[in-house]
Amino acid sequence: MANLLLERAAHQRPLSTGRGALERLFTLMFQGFVYNQIWEDPSVDLEALQLAPHHRVLTIASGGCNILNYLASAQAQIIALDLNPNHVALTRLKLAALAHLPDHESFFRFFGMGTDAANIRLFDDCLAAKLDSQTLAYWQKKIGPRRRIEMFARGLYYHGLLGRFIGLLHVVARLHGKKLGGLLDAKNAREQRVAFDTLIAPLFDSAAVKLISKSPLSLYALGIPPAQYDALVSSSNGDAIQVLRERVERLACDFPMRDNYFAWQAFGRSYDLDHREAVPAYLRRENYATLKARLGLVSVHHDSLVDYLRRQPAQSLHRFVLLDSQDWMSAQQLAALWAEIDRTADSRDAKVIFRTAGPDSPLPEKLPADLLTPWLYHEWQSRVLHAQDRSSIYGGFHVYSRRPLC
Repeated sequence: MANLLLERAAHQRPLSTGRGALERLFTLMFQGFVYNQIWEDPSVDLEALQLAPHHRVLTIASGGCNILNYLASAQAQIIALDLNPNHVALTRLKLAALAHLPDHESFFRFFGMGTDAANIRLFDDCLAAKLDSQTLAYWQKKIGPRRRIEMFARGLYYHGLLGRFIGLLHVVARLHGKKLGGLLDAKNAREQRVAFDTLIAPLFDSAAVKLISKSPLSLYALGIPPAQYDALVSSSNGDAIQVLRERVERLACDFPMRDNYFAWQAFGRSYDLDHREAVPAYLRRENYATLKARLGLVSVHHDSLVDYLRRQPAQSLHRFVLLDSQDWMSAQQLAALWAEIDRTADSRDAKVIFRTAGPDSPLPEKLPADLLTPWLYHEWQSRVLHAQDRSSIYGGFHVYSRRPLC
């Protein structure tokens, strides 16, 4: 099932074409563990979504972080889907850990640190018997001599395609005499600018970084499929390295280091373990009891957006969080998705949010007018919220709301 879901999402060209071969290579890579954390800023999402207790929210699970970040802020029902069974397993493990680990400190050690042998004992003693059979089999499976769960003893944030890609960039920096972690010592915007100009900016002139930016194969490690890579290149007038430089510069310079956990993961490969200020909301001690009390509001499914929506009643959902999934889609796939979104959206109170590699929403160009007309694009709000997104890796953030039926 995993292969079929991914193939339907990512394959747009025949295997015999060069693009088709790249799509199948991406599918092969994406079948593994990609994201150890989600790279969409939940504070921006929550500002756009304005969640209320009666809302039913459909979202892509990814690393499972934002499901819990939303839950820490609002008492809404959250339905999480993902094409990738690895991300489903990670999300379900986080939910089980919240329910069954003995205290906040053990939960933080598991998912905030992810580098302690005690995590394996906690898994065996507290979690294994509580997991569904599929999730248990996933974490118990041996990869070489070790069980998968042992990544929580050896460094969760060093694993997955994304973790290894960030590690590769750190190796490139060290080979040029740069230690990216030095940027985390910056105390203010001026020091951040100096650190960027000294530690990071010179790397974009290196042959290794230029090669990485020009190769779609390299960026597959970021979960960027061929169609999204094309959008990235298009948004930079063919100069991918320039747009990547601009986004890394924004990550390094535009937001304070003290609470930007995206910057800490990119430049330090860890959260702020000393002060615990640059950590996601779901890992904060003050949210622990609230999250435990709201766990029953979350369900997790290995499914595609369209397949799940087709099984739902009309006007039964209020919020749709699509991440960057539409960058993967052909015009036909996009139309099928929005037909189901429009059918299942509450006509009095529905919103859709998503991100894109480029700055513009793909809907005016790709979506038939009859599907787009019922939806209002909040362009100014989208631009303002995009500027507030601490992850800094996307070109655009977009908010649509359903026009009420007359």
